[in-house]
Amino acid sequence: MQTVTAQNGIATAPHHLAAQAGREVLAEGGTAVEACVAIAATLSAVYPHMTGIGGDGFWLIREPDGRLHAIHGVGGAAASADLSLYTGLDAVPQRGPLAANTVAGTVSAWEAALADPACTLPLDRLLRDAIVHAETGVAVTAGGAGIAQTKGEELRSQPGAYADIFEPEGRPLAEGDVLRQPALAETLRTLAREGLASFYTGSLAAGLAEDLTALGSPVSATDLAAHAVSRPAPLSVPITGARLFNTPPPTQGFASLLILALFDRLQADAPDGFDHVHALVEATKQAFLLRDAHVGDLAFTDFDFQGLLADPEALDALAGRIDPAKALLWPQPPQWGDTCWFAAADGEGRVVSCIQSTYFEFGSGLVLPQTGITWQNRGSSFRLAEEGWNALKPGRKPFHTLNPAMALFDDGRIMAYGTMGGEGQPQTQAALFTRYARYGVDLQEAISAPRWLLGRTWGDVTTSLKLEDGFDPALYAGLEAAGHDVERVGPPSAMMGHAGALVRLPDGGFEGASDPRSDGAAVGW
Repeated sequence: MQTVTAQNGIATAPHHLAAQAGREVLAEGGTAVEACVAIAATLSAVYPHMTGIGGDGFWLIREPDGRLHAIHGVGGAAASADLSLYTGLDAVPQRGPLAANTVAGTVSAWEAALADPACTLPLDRLLRDAIVHAETGVAVTAGGAGIAQTKGEELRSQPGAYADIFEPEGRPLAEGDVLRQPALAETLRTLAREGLASFYTGSLAAGLAEDLTALGSPVSATDLAAHAVSRPAPLSVPITGARLFNTPPPTQGFASLLILALFDRLQADAPDGFDHVHALVEATKQAFLLRDAHVGDLAFTDFDFQGLLADPEALDALAGRIDPAKALLWPQPPQWGDTCWFAAADGEGRVVSCIQSTYFEFGSGLVLPQTGITWQNRGSSFRLAEEGWNALKPGRKPFHTLNPAMALFDDGRIMAYGTMGGEGQPQTQAALFTRYARYGVDLQEAISAPRWLLGRTWGDVTTSLKLEDGFDPALYAGLEAAGHDVERVGPPSAMMGHAGALVRLPDGGFEGASDPRSDGAAVGW
């Protein structure tokens, strides 16, 4: 794969059909925001194991006038989702009706983003490709087939329409089989006809609430109607040559920024050498310790995230905790979650970084029969506790691994980047960003090159330091000698996430790249 260049606009997504949908919107005069809605909708049809309109979504938008703002489409816990609902349980279940305990916020984020007067394309145009792919069908990819095979046993037993849609012949769909989702196609038509608000207060909301209640979810029509997006100020931090931006809690964007701010203070002379990898891994540990202590619903914490990122002395002190030759012992539990990151940039200067998820593959496993929507299980991350970090309370927003990233370089470049991968998202962001920004590695190579991840990766649960094949042999030995719990995981694979990036160049041109570990593409015009 090579870095894609373009002159008028560019889009990147972890499925090539979604990227193409975004590119076509740009070519028809649409904005990067409209392109991202088209991408997001298409992903729900072609990549339903990773994302869909039954999940949450986060946006970072850089406007042509230089303004940068965030949209959080994240749903809170249902009004009846309190500790009494889980009496006798030690934890919120990861699948099933009691895991589907939060409102889905993705569609509300689309609506908020499209409120920009510059967005003039009709909604039926933006949802067109998604409707076609859901109705006529799309070939199942190798990655999608692998997940269906692995997860089928636990998913087909859930109430709802999972087996009818994803196992229509009584078995998991295999690579090359055609996946059709006619109920989802009709749902998207309803949204195009009635407007996106129908998801929360219209006829569509009534059907959603009816299905959710019938399947045993605590989410009600009242919960849907009470949902609203938020527009928090993005977090930011300066580093050498750039200012970095990400989304505030309940996302882990704070950790993503902190890793790069700490690394900026450390010595590392060459990409993918011991100093580079060790420094980023140790910066990750420092960032995750703070993340796990403080990140959650902003209404339940008084920690000053932006204050820390804006305090050079505090950042210096955190960086000073990192031993340049020795690993900090790492017993921390892993965070879960899989997702889709995507982005677009247009000729007017907009750059959009987006990320959506239903949390686990196929979310809660509840596929609503009337609408074909797979409902998320983001609320399964809540703790069944009276107080403290991420404790379950009605209306509370759960911790999110999701975080879309953006960088404004001093030389005028604007970079949007991100990945799926739960615990790995901040780490993969750090790997590809430092390769590109600090060491001048080609954008596509920065994504394609071997990666590492501390803790849980996609499809795994251990907390070792995992490294793909392809690094200099001295790196593996050096990391082990420094005390890292090194685990070699073989050739590059989806275990390390599906990353992507695009850059708007100072001359108005574009570069884009997509992860060969995914089914994606970067396409421009």
